[in-house]
Amino acid sequence: MIMELWQPFTHYFPRADIHELLSPDLLHQIIKGVFKDHLVTWVNEYLELSHGKAGAAKILADIDRRIAAAPSFPGLRRFPEGRGYKQWTGDDSKALMKVYLPAVQGYVPPQMIRTLAAFMEFCYLVCKTNLDEDDLAILDEVLERFHRERVVFEHEGVHPDGFSLPHQHSMVHYWHLIQEFGAPNGLCSSITESKHIKAVKEPWRRSNRYEALGQMLITNQRLDKLAAAQEDFKVRGLLAGSLFEYIPSPSPALITSHDDEDDDGGAIDGNVLGNVTLARKPISNIPRNLDQLSQYLHLPRLSELVSRFLHEQQQRESGLPLDDLNDFPL
Repeated sequence: MIMELWQPFTHYFPRADIHELLSPDLLHQIIKGVFKDHLVTWVNEYLELSHGKAGAAKILADIDRRIAAAPSFPGLRRFPEGRGYKQWTGDDSKALMKVYLPAVQGYVPPQMIRTLAAFMEFCYLVCKTNLDEDDLAILDEVLERFHRERVVFEHEGVHPDGFSLPHQHSMVHYWHLIQEFGAPNGLCSSITESKHIKAVKEPWRRSNRYEALGQMLITNQRLDKLAAAQEDFKVRGLLAGSLFEYIPSPSPALITSHDDEDDDGGAIDGNVLGNVTLARKPISNIPRNLDQLSQYLHLPRLSELVSRFLHEQQQRESGLPLDDLNDFPL
């Protein structure tokens, strides 16, 4: 028996077609979907099929070494431990994408390298803030190249059942979705992910982890009240200027001059000749007696210098001469 398909009540509503409301999502479709879940996983599976688990482990260790050897450069993140971290974030995937291609060079067939290069070019194009018709034309060409080169994973037995994958299929619709919604960079779910960090993760870290939900709600309420109070104070003009404008200046009689004392309140002009390096761990068997310490450090005048320092600190205001140190106790 064939049942009649009922149309939803929103069928005749303007701007309410669910198929037209699906917007692109760079984070889960492209960055974490196609790159992390598909391409990186397929490369690892190819290495296991070609070299066995033991051989693949050695190759992956060398790939991690290559990734860790990437030099410091503005905009380039370093991975001291390679790509072997437990939980991948979107920022991890985007940063790894910049160094992954040269790291696997020589261990996978050239067609896989071309597949990765075509995908990364597609990813960088759709991540642009501004896109024009020329970019869309390049996008079509890059996507066609990616579809042509990715069959290497099917031929090598990594993914023999074809590529009926929603994340990769969504790449076909980006040309139309960019025309409908604009640059995907403004619709990425990473925007709401950042709000999730502020509203959930950071309040969780501030709690004591026991029945944390109530503490997290209180934290968010207080932060909202502080933000509202700040805006209210701005409207009232209470936050205009500097706080020090409302602090009365001290009386000149209360100001004392200490020209001969060191000023640690600010930066030092010029070059600093002194340098202090603290030990990472305490050294054992150091003498605690000053005379023995003087011999240990090969500083015969250590006792005299310490005496002068202490005498100067305690007798600074007395005006006594610093040469008479015979009666000063150590």
